[in-house]
Amino acid sequence: MKKSILTSLLFFSAVIILAACGNSTKNSSVNSDSTKSSETTKQTEQTTESKNEEMTVKEKVAKTMQAMTLEEKVGQLFMARVPEQNQEADIQSYHLGGYLLFDRDMEGKGQADVKQAIASYQEVSKIPMFIGSDEEGGTVSRLSRNQIVSPAFKNPQTLYQENGWEGITQEIDRKAQVFDELGIQLGMFPDADVSTDPESFIYDRTIGMDAEGTSHYVKLSVEEMRKQKLGSTLKHFPGYGNNRDSHVEIVTDNRSMDELRKSDFLPFEAGIKAGADSIMVSHNIVQAIDGDRPASISKPVHDVIRNELGFTGVIMTDDMDMAGLANFISQEEAGLQALQAGNDMILSSSYSSQIPYILEAIKKGEYSEQQLDQSVERLLTWKVELGLI
Repeated sequence: MKKSILTSLLFFSAVIILAACGNSTKNSSVNSDSTKSSETTKQTEQTTESKNEEMTVKEKVAKTMQAMTLEEKVGQLFMARVPEQNQEADIQSYHLGGYLLFDRDMEGKGQADVKQAIASYQEVSKIPMFIGSDEEGGTVSRLSRNQIVSPAFKNPQTLYQENGWEGITQEIDRKAQVFDELGIQLGMFPDADVSTDPESFIYDRTIGMDAEGTSHYVKLSVEEMRKQKLGSTLKHFPGYGNNRDSHVEIVTDNRSMDELRKSDFLPFEAGIKAGADSIMVSHNIVQAIDGDRPASISKPVHDVIRNELGFTGVIMTDDMDMAGLANFISQEEAGLQALQAGNDMILSSSYSSQIPYILEAIKKGEYSEQQLDQSVERLLTWKVELGLI
């Protein structure tokens, strides 16, 4: 009898244990399903948030463009050298997209003066302007040359020699703080030219390394600039190499396409993959792509940027006043031909004659409103991404 009772107790205990295990497994499964469901919901929310953010950029651009006149759209294509007179009036008259600061805009002034001048430009502009300054470091730094920043911004080679790649990123972070304080968004760098000859014109402005080293420098710079919300500009496509200075003369580049692809294109490709905002095109005549026209007004050159390199951002000219272009063609024709070639933005001090010339060309059907709208959309998208709009 005792044995029978003991057997019964053991049987019921086993049933209870099995039932408990079953509930535990079931609860574990429920918890697992709940976790998976939570993760799925979180991923869906993140995707939706990302889409909403993207739509917000597109909506802001579309809303801005809908309210713009033809004249305002054309004006957006110009990053103008700040005029000596009528700085604020010209912003309103020509609807300029941006101002590029030069030495004369800083000479004898302090940081507070420069900051106030920039604020006054933005105050009268219907659409917030790009404010740019050439700040590669070393010999090319308007802020350093005019003692607006101290210590002076150093060139990439010096930064690398002193503190390796970390020195490059630290200087970009310092520039970001200064630019933010002044109201500058575009520092017009990094220099993506491959130059290993200390005697060449462009050498001191580069990292001074081969294509691989230059590509790493460009990638690192663009990534840090994106992190700091600074607009990046890869220059000077298709690459200066060891050529002469197009600031003072018409320059012809005789290198083969194979050489360009294996060397000079590589830093631009690295910058594009890293998320570069813009590419500046040189005025050099590159025989392998277009032997008849400076790169800045050559459609075949711009086709390489869009179709071969796959770049979808802003393409801009180098300064239109440089002899490499100014000695080749009139300013009015150059402005129009730059747009026809595929540029989105023109760096110019001749906007007062170029803008009317372009408006007339639109009426004649020589430059389409569709192409105009594509360029304006790219420029406004960049302004939204930089927090200007």
